Amino acid sequence: MSRRRIIIVDDHPLFRAALRQTLAGGDPSIEVEEAGDLAGLNAALETDRDCDLVLLDLNMPGVRGFSGLLLLRAQYPDVPVAIISAVEDGAVIRRAFELGASGYLHKSVGPPEIRRAIETVLSGEVFVPEGIDIASDDDHSALMRRLSTLTPQQVRVLMMLSDGLMNKQIAYELSISEATVKAHVSAILQKLDVDSRTQAVIAAARIEEGQFEALLSPGREPV
Repeated sequence: MSRRRIIIVDDHPLFRAALRQTLAGGDPSIEVEEAGDLAGLNAALETDRDCDLVLLDLNMPGVRGFSGLLLLRAQYPDVPVAIISAVEDGAVIRRAFELGASGYLHKSVGPPEIRRAIETVLSGEVFVPEGIDIASDDDHSALMRRLSTLTPQQVRVLMMLSDGLMNKQIAYELSISEATVKAHVSAILQKLDVDSRTQAVIAAARIEEGQFEALLSPGREPV
């Protein structure tokens, strides 16, 4: 039987250990790794990109709302991602699928349901919690799909715009030129179909819809 590699990304070691035991117990084909944050996940995937599934918690230090999922899907589009979260809000779940998740698991479910969900995603299907309709669109669904077209660097630039950083500061943080930052900002505006930095920041705030705090501060300067 071929190896199936799963990486659990969660900042709580006890939860990772319990989930690891649930996944690997009794199935020698599953190889489980752990990461406490996105940096650890990136290190694991850069070492070996052959990964069958990433189990990602939405709420971790250094991750704001869906930004971790957005970055992961942009950087490793061939790696399926399933969200495992304590959040059970239907709008949040729907957003996760609109941004490219292959599954969504509640942390409150038991081991049999977790194993069923994982097997569903590993088989190439999508696992949706009972009672959630991911086919229905709302006012922000089209925006979510546009956000999912951003490159990893564009996601980083957008998050920094949300923090109020100017082009010069973003260039310093990312070790790129101001001209490159301007090019990224222009591409972001085009992909999101907005006309200004302010509108892009408003769009970025939608990434944190649900249980996440709003990023937006009014009065941002135009590009």
